[in-house]
Amino acid sequence: MLTHKAIWAALDGLAEKYGLTASGLARKAGLDPTTFNRSKRISRDGKQRWPSTESISKVIDATGASVAEFMDLLSENGGGSRIGHRIPLIGLAQAGSAGYFDDGGFPVGEGWEKIPFPDLGDPNAYALEISGDSMLPVYRDGDIVIVSPAQNNPSRGDRIIAKTMQGEVMCKILTRKTLTRIELSSFNPAHPDRSFDTQDLAWMHRVVWASQ
Repeated sequence: MLTHKAIWAALDGLAEKYGLTASGLARKAGLDPTTFNRSKRISRDGKQRWPSTESISKVIDATGASVAEFMDLLSENGGGSRIGHRIPLIGLAQAGSAGYFDDGGFPVGEGWEKIPFPDLGDPNAYALEISGDSMLPVYRDGDIVIVSPAQNNPSRGDRIIAKTMQGEVMCKILTRKTLTRIELSSFNPAHPDRSFDTQDLAWMHRVVWASQ
């Protein structure tokens, strides 16, 4: 299972491997130097703070490490087997078609490609391959995001995959959520933000990882 402890241990291991402190690693990646400080890993109210997929991606790019290298560090720190779990890969452009998800937003069917990924503790986790430019500059055409249907109550600022009752599937940022309304912002300012009545969305799941 991918745990809070394993993620932070892998980041610490990556910093050590490249001769950096946690602050040095953040600085090298163009982040605030305090981003990876141990004091930032647990909030004042005791909640776990997870590094964002964007931060991890920047670290990997800045150090010249590979995603596989980071996965190895995760595995070494109890973050699950790098190859031992496979999840279905669905193209975002095809995801809105009938037959890919059940009413709860769980992937269904067989015959699609499956990719290796550490066990998230969610048997319904799946991957979506990004297509087009609507998610630039955060996600590029061909990038893969990992989605966990178990995390179906995202918070403001989370990157999410949502499906409308009409079947449209989109990757957005949750900017506001009330009992009656959901507001989503686009990654690319050239594409419009979206707003829905809650009953107009079939489901909404959090993006938990990006393989870029």
